[in-house]
Amino acid sequence: MLTVIFIGGLVISHRHFRFSDLSYTLIFMYILLHIYGAEYTYAENPFGYWLQEHLGGARNHYDRIVHCSFGLMLAYPMRDWFMNHFQWPTWVCWVLPVEITLSFSGAYELIEWLVAQVFFPAQGVAYLGTQGDMWDAQKDMGLAFSGAIIAMLGGWLLKRTLKPTKNTLVLL
Repeated sequence: MLTVIFIGGLVISHRHFRFSDLSYTLIFMYILLHIYGAEYTYAENPFGYWLQEHLGGARNHYDRIVHCSFGLMLAYPMRDWFMNHFQWPTWVCWVLPVEITLSFSGAYELIEWLVAQVFFPAQGVAYLGTQGDMWDAQKDMGLAFSGAIIAMLGGWLLKRTLKPTKNTLVLL
């Protein structure tokens, strides 16, 4: 449901604000991860089982991939929006996506816990998909946070390194 709301928001806002091609590509990839994950449960995803088998892991890590991708793939579009929609200092536009990613991750984990507690108390652990890891929520938030830091540091380093001129194609 959140994916449908997210896509609807992009469609509605497209006339008022356009993201860069890189941002739309990252958003598209993030949505594809969710569509594939929604086909199964995140804890029962075939790609996660494939990784588990080939890497010798104890759990299906597809949900962790999606949590990391939240920061990795959406921090840059957030920065894109802040840089082009608001008149904020540049450093704020680089730092704020990391802070927002951590805040949204924490809020999502709290909402997920509350929904499990209120609507699915008997299936709580299965609903949450912790797969026996009591620190699952904290690890999920940490992965999203790390993904956002990697995206922002990587983008910042690329911008600093490339220093575009009038004749170069600007992707960032």
